[in-house]
Amino acid sequence: LLLFLPERSNLAGVRHILLVLSGKGGVGKSTISTELALSLRHSGKKVGILDVDLCGPSIPRMFRVQDNDVHQCDSGWVPVFADQDKSISLMSIGFLLEKPDDAVVWRGPKKNALIKQFVADVAWGDLDFLIVDTPPGTSDEHISTVEALRPYKPLGAILVTTPQAVSVGDVRRELTFCKKTGLRVLGIVENMSGFVCPHCSECTNIFSKGGGEELAKHAGVPFLGSVPLDPQLSQSLEEGRDFIQEFPKSSAFPALTHIAQQILDGALQQSS
Repeated sequence: LLLFLPERSNLAGVRHILLVLSGKGGVGKSTISTELALSLRHSGKKVGILDVDLCGPSIPRMFRVQDNDVHQCDSGWVPVFADQDKSISLMSIGFLLEKPDDAVVWRGPKKNALIKQFVADVAWGDLDFLIVDTPPGTSDEHISTVEALRPYKPLGAILVTTPQAVSVGDVRRELTFCKKTGLRVLGIVENMSGFVCPHCSECTNIFSKGGGEELAKHAGVPFLGSVPLDPQLSQSLEEGRDFIQEFPKSSAFPALTHIAQQILDGALQQSS
């Protein structure tokens, strides 16, 4: 009598899957994904980032590993490690392009096939969190990502917006997308929320204020916090440095660590 046991999935060792979504581009999904990964790492967690933004893969650059190659092992692709301790691992189409300036000019089916391959064929090993950094909008890439991850019961989605009404309107559509696809919303982050002057500490609301908080209240979902515009944060992302470790006095630091703590608390509640 032969027993056919199902193959162990590459996501079997991943405890919690988070998606970072937004209805529009340029609001800082990759920034939030990166800083959330660094915050969770500093809380002693092992973290992976799956960058499914196929046309604008910025995660490799933000960890200064854009020149690394992806290798194969028996169970698929080996992710690229961002640090010596192997506590942050990354997968992105950026590692698969021959030249950094190559454009991904693909129709939907080819993109969807790669997303499914990313979900199935990356050998993540044991992770506390896998953060999925998504492209802008609510396109077929999002549907493919959510469908491919559904069997693994994602913890939920974090929605990123900037404060102004145009951005909030687009993120409102993303809330509808989550409802239609049955994806739980963990909360909303308002990014680029005011600029704190490094000289006089006065906060200027460049993009108006409070849109994200208002939307969270209106939609009945948690508001995770406001992250101010911060030159030190931009600089650390440009140079692939660990902002959480290097700039604890920055105005963005408490906001980012508070968001990470709420995600940790939510994961703990779900586990118990």
